[in-house]
Amino acid sequence: MTLILGVPLSVLLGQLLLGLINGSFYALLSLGLAIIFGLLRIINFAHGAQYMLGAFAAFLGLNYLGVSYWAALILSPLLIGGFGILIERYLLRRIAGEDHLYGLLLTFGLALIIEGSFVKLFGMSGFSYPIPDLLKGGYNLGFMFLPTYRAWLVVAALVVCFATWYMIERTRLGSYLRAGTENPKLMQAFGINVPLLVTLTYGYGVALAAFAGVLAAPIYAVTPGMGANLLIVVFAVVVIGGMGSIMGAIVTGLAIGLIEGLTKVFYPEAANTMVFLIMVVVLLIRPAGLFGKEA
Repeated sequence: MTLILGVPLSVLLGQLLLGLINGSFYALLSLGLAIIFGLLRIINFAHGAQYMLGAFAAFLGLNYLGVSYWAALILSPLLIGGFGILIERYLLRRIAGEDHLYGLLLTFGLALIIEGSFVKLFGMSGFSYPIPDLLKGGYNLGFMFLPTYRAWLVVAALVVCFATWYMIERTRLGSYLRAGTENPKLMQAFGINVPLLVTLTYGYGVALAAFAGVLAAPIYAVTPGMGANLLIVVFAVVVIGGMGSIMGAIVTGLAIGLIEGLTKVFYPEAANTMVFLIMVVVLLIRPAGLFGKEA
């Protein structure tokens, strides 16, 4: 049996793979936060609640309307993203010129209202969501048994993450979005509808959270508090990568997942706090984050 620092290689590889799965969630959720802050300068504290809404939309759609998992992957982000558009249009736009703190407080209040309403309606107990037949089973990798669904989760999350990065950083639409946030008056002078771009950007960030919620539904319990439990870690990931950095959110999310996996092998007691220790060190050395731009 091959040992690395006294740990069997199979155990090490298994934890790294689990870390990659968790890191895919971190990357996808962090990406939505990074887009909303980077392009709109809104600290979206309702992101965890919107993630939860995506999972509940899939769960309720299946149980009451017969909406399949594959349809939910499209319909839930569209529905919750539309809800996000209403939030930006009728709430966030009213405080667009104010300090970032106002947006944080508003979205924090929204998160409490949404989660409290769902606790009242559904209680705190979790609901199960079945894995689709096409993604049942798994693969024997030698060092562990990898469920097919978890492999799909990693692929789906990474494809969406890098497609989003490409759209924002390498396309004309992305250049319009970036320019519209840096100099909106100039863009409007060229005939670009900047308020519409802002609204759609916020809606897309919310839709990414809802997409992550649908992906999470078959492997985590669907509960009103599922987003709150994950949001603090995701915020730490965004801070480490650099507030507003798209690539920083993706790379840091994956890296934190892998680091957590290694920590569970060598020092399990620190696994839940490692991300915050890394955040403290990064803020002391580079306050803008690893991929962020200095003010």
